[in-house]
Amino acid sequence: MGDVAFIVLAAGAGRRFGGPKQLAPLAGRPLLQYVIDAAPDPLTVVLGAHAEAVRAAVDLDGVNVVICEDWEEGQAASLRAGVAAVGAVDAAVVLLGDMPFVTPQVIVGALDHLTASWDAARTLYEGEPGHPVVLGRSVLDAVPELRGDVGARDLLRSFRVREWEAGHLCDPTDIDTRAQLDVIAR
Repeated sequence: MGDVAFIVLAAGAGRRFGGPKQLAPLAGRPLLQYVIDAAPDPLTVVLGAHAEAVRAAVDLDGVNVVICEDWEEGQAASLRAGVAAVGAVDAAVVLLGDMPFVTPQVIVGALDHLTASWDAARTLYEGEPGHPVVLGRSVLDAVPELRGDVGARDLLRSFRVREWEAGHLCDPTDIDTRAQLDVIAR
């Protein structure tokens, strides 16, 4: 496959959550720490809204931390910052910082589904799109044009995307509200 980078998007303010969800405790660890611990190297974490607080509370040793100055624009700005930081890699595996149950197996599985016949690989959970998403070089080259709070979803419509079912490899829950966190914390 060549050079591969791993990018965790964690720059949002957590408006629906009511604060920095990256730092919300789950079984005594910050939510973001779960994703960092599951992801392989080389890992780039994109921070924004609560960057200093996250740096102080999350173990980022060995992680390339990128600050997205335009984080208020939404996920596209975070993705642009992460892709710019990893440079001329052949592919990038994109993860979200609010998915505490992502596993190394689903990350490697997503990467395994990107072959020369495809431009990207999209993970599905019971048929619904989720993360990780693997972006090949042709998609990475188009990321600088992204705008808004949509991530690469719209962009992927222009490329050959291999979808694969991964519900057997992890719980795809992402945390958007305190109520969701309370449910899984029980």
